[in-house]
This record gives sequence, structure tokens and C-alpha cells, in this order.
Amino acid sequence: MPPTSTPSPRALRRRAPAALRLLAVTAVYLAAGRIGLLEQVVIGGARVTPLWPPTGIALTCLLLFGLRTWPAVALGAFLVIASSGPPTWGSLGVVAGNTLAPVAACLMLRRARFRIELDRLRDGMALVFLGAFAGMLISSTIGTAVLVLNGDLPAGGFWSTWSAWWTGDAMGVLVVTPLALALRTARLPADRRPSDWVEPVLLLASTAGATVIATSTTLSLLFLVFPFLIWAALRFQLLGAAPCVLLVSLVTITAATNRAGPFAGHGLVAAMVMLQALNGCAALTGLLLAAIVAEQRETYRRIEQATVELAEVVHRLAPGKADPSRWLPPEDDGR
Repeated sequence: MPPTSTPSPRALRRRAPAALRLLAVTAVYLAAGRIGLLEQVVIGGARVTPLWPPTGIALTCLLLFGLRTWPAVALGAFLVIASSGPPTWGSLGVVAGNTLAPVAACLMLRRARFRIELDRLRDGMALVFLGAFAGMLISSTIGTAVLVLNGDLPAGGFWSTWSAWWTGDAMGVLVVTPLALALRTARLPADRRPSDWVEPVLLLASTAGATVIATSTTLSLLFLVFPFLIWAALRFQLLGAAPCVLLVSLVTITAATNRAGPFAGHGLVAAMVMLQALNGCAALTGLLLAAIVAEQRETYRRIEQATVELAEVVHRLAPGKADPSRWLPPEDDGR
């Protein structure tokens, strides 16, 4: 029998943090899935959610920790299904779709040279069209097809279920991923004064109040939330816009599932269309405007830095401290 080698203590120490990271990703995915299941609706004969947070969690973890975390995503997806009922063979197809979708989205974002700082307009556009819209086509298509083939969904309900599944997964990316990426880089300044908290608290309270008012009346006042999203993006960029978008989404999802306010008197499909149109526009407004402002500020910072460096060079070459002949080209120096 050939000799077997045992891992060295150093190798074990390197593997321990990786294993803990995978367990943490699985736990967070499972927790997000349990939260998402609280707002289930039945469309086309299948249960779907207007906002599926695990897709945003999965994509964020893949972007931050690499593709090696995909087993944790797959395990988390399986545990979410198992926690809501006995898993079947069809559940494996759903798990495969929920794993392949964020992996494909991550690969497309890498191909597009996506930066997790989300400080460029191209990064915001890539997250919207590649990470959310394109990537989540995989999970919705595989998941809905598995339900039809497994006999859990009639063929006539394919497209309505597919569209609800796709928008729910896409909204998970648009709402959760920017917030998770923004919180990753959030730092509290050491010289923060109590008065500096007035505007952020007022912003969140105003956003919540406007959303509650808009969803408490049958009048079409949902547009009231957009000035506050613009305020958040202009003043605090992604760190301010992402929480406000999440807040708007949670309040409007509750109103839509309960058929309250502007969603009253509409069928479930119509209410879901209104809901996803609002949440999609809110997420796009906050995300893209925050990216534009961050990109402009970075441009101004670079211009200011270049100006300071140029001023230092001019100061070192100022008349009286440098030979005037040094300003001439070598061939014209008169010698």
C-alpha cells in the first residue's frame, strides 16, 4: 500500500477559514431564503416571491470570495427548499438553476471588468443588464421548466410563473447586491459629530413615510418615493441609495401582497406587474444615479490631484530658483 500523506498543520489552518467562509455563506443564504419565503404568492399555479434576496446574497459572495463558494450557494439553495417541505428530484433542478444563475452572472460581470465599488456608470449598467436581467434568465427558465416537467405546474402557467420568477430573482440582485457591496466598504469617520446623523436619519424617515403614504391610499402616488431616492443618491451615493431602495421595496411588497392602497381592486398578476415596475424603476434610479455621482466625484478628485502635482512641479521650476536656460530644448540652448 502506498504511503498516505497527512495535511500539515499549516495547510489545516489555511483550510479552516475557507470552510468557515463556506458555512457562513450557506447560513446567510438560508436566512435570506427564509425571509424571502414570507412573501410568497401563487401565480400560474406555483409559489413565487416578488423579491428573492438569496440571488443577491449569492452574487455578492461570488464577487467577493470567488467562484469557489458555489458549493455553499448550492447547499444553501437546497436547505431553503428542504426547510419548506420534503425535497424531490425536481428540487435538484431548482437548486441547479439557483446555483448556475449567480455563477453565470458573476462570470459575465468579470468579463465586463465589473468593479465591486460600483463607482462607475458602466458598473451599474453591467449589474443591471448582465447580473440581474441576463443572469437570472437561467434560474427562472430552469426552475419553471422543472416544475412543468415534474407535474407541479400546468403547461399553461409557464409564462406567468416564469416572468414572476425572473423578476423576483432580478430584483434580488438589484436590491440586495448593491446594499451588501455598499455596506462592505462603509466606514464611520472618527470625527463624526451627532449633528452629522440628522440628514441620514431624516432621509430614511422621509423615505419610509412617503412610501407608507403612497401605499396607504388608492390614489396613484407611488411616484412620491423618487425624490427621496434622488436625494439619497446625490448626497450619499450607493451607501444612501441602496438602503432607501430596500426600504421602498419592502413596504410596497407588503402592500401588493395584501392588495392594499394603489394595488387594491387589481388582480394578482396586475398587482405584481405594478409592483415590479415600481421596484425596478426605484432600483435603477438609485443605483445608476449613485454610480454617476460617484464617477463624477472620482473624476473631480483626479483632476484636483493632477492640479496639485502640476502646481508642485511649477513651484520647483519657478524663476529665481532654476536656470532659465533649462526651459529651452537642448538643441536651442545657445551652446
